[in-house]
Amino acid sequence: MKMFLIIAAVTALAAAAWASGPYVYEGKWGKKGSGNGEFNDPAGLDGARNGNVYVADRLNHRVQYFTWNGSFLGTWGTNGTGNGQFDQPIFVKLAPNGNVYVSDKLNFRVQYFTPTGSFLGKWGSFGTGDGQFYGPWGLGFKTDGTVYVADSPNHRVQYFTSTGSFLGKWGESGTGAGQFNSPTGIAVAANGNVYVADYRNDRIQYFTSSGSFLGKWGTKGTGNGQFEFPQGVDIGPGGYVFVADQGNHRVQFFTATGSFLGKWGKEGSGKGELNAPNDVFVLPSGKRAYVADYLNNRVQYFRRSDPAVVPESLGRVKALFR
Repeated sequence: MKMFLIIAAVTALAAAAWASGPYVYEGKWGKKGSGNGEFNDPAGLDGARNGNVYVADRLNHRVQYFTWNGSFLGTWGTNGTGNGQFDQPIFVKLAPNGNVYVSDKLNFRVQYFTPTGSFLGKWGSFGTGDGQFYGPWGLGFKTDGTVYVADSPNHRVQYFTSTGSFLGKWGESGTGAGQFNSPTGIAVAANGNVYVADYRNDRIQYFTSSGSFLGKWGTKGTGNGQFEFPQGVDIGPGGYVFVADQGNHRVQFFTATGSFLGKWGKEGSGKGELNAPNDVFVLPSGKRAYVADYLNNRVQYFRRSDPAVVPESLGRVKALFR
């Protein structure tokens, strides 16, 4: 038993050491415009298994996709209400089967497509009823394909089958546990827990897959673990939670229960600087993170830099084996 506890301690400390490795600037692409590879408010982004990166180009009313380092591959969408058209697509998320789901904000619906943009289906309309939206925002998937939607102005989360059949909902306007004030980003961990950026309450809340409240963290501010309008959320390896802290112009990341692990970014337009980041996507390996640098009209990507030294606490535990 003692040996088991020692091994567990080493594993936990090694995980903490991994998490403490800072993310440093690696590259960027995009500028303001409407041409291929240009953006007008890039809002949401996500990555495919083959390394391609999909971006919701909000005010250009389209989705663009790229190689991992920003080489343009393709685009689809125009302004309108027809199938495959958008009115301010704001978040994009890839389903476990590789299909691309887009929250079509001002058309009050979700649309989904093949990885190259062929229309597959849609659901939603304006309203407060089950399966209706008053501004669909963030999207998240369970491994079985269940899709969760942050229905922001309705202050709730709804969830559906992969083809849009309504399954359930939770939330109402307020500041209490399980209540929301304009939920935005949403992400689902491997164990099925659902993490929601509670935008105007400046916090993250998390729930079981059916909406039972589990916990929350965050208050308004600029300190570690505080937020000013958190937006996109993603889950990295080890269940770490990454948050685009929009008003503080940075990304923060945490353990699954909200303990602060690290951050990067500050306000500006230089390399590694951010202006109202709207979303973050982390590779499953954790070695690279992509950020939708919203008001800079670009995507930036960062690589994790391993700690140069073994933490002293880890060294002390390892010494027990000598």
